[in-house]
Amino acid sequence: MKVWLVTIGEPLPTDADGSSRLLRAGILSAALARRGDEVTWWTSTFDHVRKAQRFPQDTTVRLENGVVLKLLHGCGYVRNVSLRRILDHRMLARRFDEQAGGMPRPDVILCSLPPLELPLAVTRYGKLYGVPVVVDVRDLWPDVYLELVPRWARPLFSLMLAPLCFQARRACQQAFAISGNSPGFVKWGLERAGRATGAFDRSFPFGYVVPSLTKEELDRANQFWSAYPQVIGEGGFKLCFFGTIGRQFDLETVVDAALLLEREGVDARFMLCGDGENLEALKARAKGSRSVCFPGWVGRSEIWALMKLCNAGLAPYRDHAGFTGNLPNKPIEYFAGGLPVVSGLSGYLEELLAGEQCGVTYAPGDARALTSAITILARDSAQIRAMAANARRLFAEKFDAAKVYSEMGDYLREVSAAHS
Repeated sequence: MKVWLVTIGEPLPTDADGSSRLLRAGILSAALARRGDEVTWWTSTFDHVRKAQRFPQDTTVRLENGVVLKLLHGCGYVRNVSLRRILDHRMLARRFDEQAGGMPRPDVILCSLPPLELPLAVTRYGKLYGVPVVVDVRDLWPDVYLELVPRWARPLFSLMLAPLCFQARRACQQAFAISGNSPGFVKWGLERAGRATGAFDRSFPFGYVVPSLTKEELDRANQFWSAYPQVIGEGGFKLCFFGTIGRQFDLETVVDAALLLEREGVDARFMLCGDGENLEALKARAKGSRSVCFPGWVGRSEIWALMKLCNAGLAPYRDHAGFTGNLPNKPIEYFAGGLPVVSGLSGYLEELLAGEQCGVTYAPGDARALTSAITILARDSAQIRAMAANARRLFAEKFDAAKVYSEMGDYLREVSAAHS
């Protein structure tokens, strides 16, 4: 089967000298290649995390496993919410239009939304050339933009977003099927498409690959953490976080809770790993804290080693529409490491943590509520052990990448066969 994946914004197998942590498209592309499928992954030359160009022009890279990376060149951007980012996405869509028509047709295409411009171009291609396109809803663009403005300004802002809303609707309407990483996201796509659920509209959670690390890699990772007494020191309730330190995470509440816990004499330690536009402001907020540490961006071996040293994982997502109906990949990574999740997100994740008894949810933006939740967990080691066992079980049943992406591969074959 010839498959095209169209996803930007994810780490590539070529990033960080091959040590980058792959996400949905990266893991799925490798899984399909192992099955013998011919995979082309359309992506961007621009590294969304580092805010830097990988290449100065359109570039094609063939990986050792046979996956072909088609990197389209855009202008890049500094701020995630900006007109320049929209311009970058328009450039990528135009370059896809210019190149896709001259290539051998695939049997099926899986295209991520967001962005908006690429799914519109890809579904237009699918209609023109008779190729089934599955739009995979990853975030609720442009709806989430409304949460960035005051309530009184939202009616006016909604009018400004009308062109983007049209793009989202048109892409979903032209798609052969809608998928997403949660049932709520599939429902959102179907609402934009204006139709009922069909036979091929399905949700697939993010899957996580447990890394196969050598003894040398683990030794280096443990050596890295040996420089942080907050981690290797005896005692203490240790919590970790990995991610971009930006708008989507409410780490300010985490830091405020850490300072409260220090004043109350609770030995809780916070390892906030990552980089991003809010890092310096967050460091200033935590100035003088003995329990908050910022190790910077860390690789997969350091992540796995740290999860083995911690008692819980932090998922302090901001409680808005893009996350409340979603199951992001961070909690799944914590489940893989056997960590209970401490979350500030209502909705789908809150229901999962309560139903499976593998974590707790605190009131969003409430440092005192987070302090209380951590204090209770820190004093109940039996509960933590039970939650950790439940997290490992849940991961094996629902979120192991081998299971998730095998099912997605079967699904894409079904779509291709049905369309043919």
